Amino acid sequence: MKVSSAIARFLFEEDSGQDLAEYCLITAFIALVALGIFWHVSGGLQGMWTSINASLATGNSSTSSAGGQ
Repeated sequence: MKVSSAIARFLFEEDSGQDLAEYCLITAFIALVALGIFWHVSGGLQGMWTSINASLATGNSSTSSAGGQ
């Protein structure tokens, strides 16, 4: 009886591994949030890059055609 109660006490009182698991879960959550932010920002940057590139191409073609006359 004493052995089983000692084992039960050891299993229920020992929670040092719980902290590590919680830190791993928090780290994974932060990594997923950072990935989501990066994904969202990279799409916005690509759209901005495409817009700027189109504006530069339009400006370049209008300058080239005006200079050739």
